Amino acid sequence: MPTTATVMTSIRQQIAAELSALTAIRHDLHAHPELSFTEKYTSSVVQRELATLGIQFKAGYAKGTGVVGYLPATTPEGNTLPSVGLRADMDALPIEEATGVPYSSCNRGIMHACGHDGHITILIGAARTLSRLAHRPRPVTFVFQPAEEGGAGGELMCQEGALKGEAGGGVGNPVGEMFGLHGWPTLQLGQVASRSGPLLASVDDFIVDVEGVGGHAAYPHLASDPVVAAAHIITAIQSIASRNVGPLESVVCSVCMLHAGTANNIIPASTRFQGTVRTLKPALRLLAKERFFAIAEATARAHGCTARINWHESYPVTHNDPQATGRFFDVARAALGPGRVINVEHATMGGEDFSYYGHHVPACFFFLGLRPENATTYPTLHQPDFDFNDDAIPAGVEMMCELAIRK
Repeated sequence: MPTTATVMTSIRQQIAAELSALTAIRHDLHAHPELSFTEKYTSSVVQRELATLGIQFKAGYAKGTGVVGYLPATTPEGNTLPSVGLRADMDALPIEEATGVPYSSCNRGIMHACGHDGHITILIGAARTLSRLAHRPRPVTFVFQPAEEGGAGGELMCQEGALKGEAGGGVGNPVGEMFGLHGWPTLQLGQVASRSGPLLASVDDFIVDVEGVGGHAAYPHLASDPVVAAAHIITAIQSIASRNVGPLESVVCSVCMLHAGTANNIIPASTRFQGTVRTLKPALRLLAKERFFAIAEATARAHGCTARINWHESYPVTHNDPQATGRFFDVARAALGPGRVINVEHATMGGEDFSYYGHHVPACFFFLGLRPENATTYPTLHQPDFDFNDDAIPAGVEMMCELAIRK
């Protein structure tokens, strides 16, 4: 059996040999971004790469574009064990790209502004590297899922048996634990970071239609102005965070869209606003919803209007399993060195549908540094000038490989 040092050297050598090809794949994916559940080209690239490697896979998950690959262990004993699951998300965002790179998006109004092109590339790189190792102690399951950006593709993958192995709708042995990563612009290149317990927040989205009575702008007393009512509601719901929960708790309530009116001299009959609520604990999630409804409905009524609320419970908290997270930290320190491994002090209020995998198997999600060492700033996620840093690919591939093979 090869030593740990020998395996690590082999992994790094293979990654270095593959880096040029992986970078080309990443650029190709970046140039051809696709929105949630439409990732046909992206899925075809994944299937092409797995087929070239001779890796067994099953396609067609999650409305058609999800792919699950399976790589057996190299020993009979290993193939009696549950597999290690590694996940990448595939969808892009409805943003007009402004990076100016030669491989900019060919699809107008759509771009990889969240780095999923990098995530896919890293998982393809892990598949290439692991398939060429002489010793794999456990099977590996590669999960390429669509629709992370609001479509809950991860939930569909789980519902359709992607983690359950051959007998349950997946491929090979059932998944025993799950790992995923996200490129992180505020983290320095070469570093990785995570924490046990809550890492990312739950996500609840809302649409509020405030109905009033329209009229002439010069005679507001003859109308019931839904714009004024909506303005008061938007202000009042901020008291959920400032007055309804403890000052050390985490609740975010953001209104991000507001639509009303057709002319500057007409009070409209209705106003619509949309936004999101983020929390880290189930009790706070319930409290935030209850207070939101109470405040919105009562405030609208106080202004002679009504509020109709469409509330969508989206992603749960991304909660890292303590044992899986402990293994992540052990593996990361051994592979990258202790100085490059960060324990995240506080959870972040972003949301992630990797959270669904943790409801089925022990799971750990971690951040991969993207910011160059000497850079004081770096474009952040969901910005039109963001581009995944190619220099982060080797560390990402190495971490996925090491998590797959280290005990």
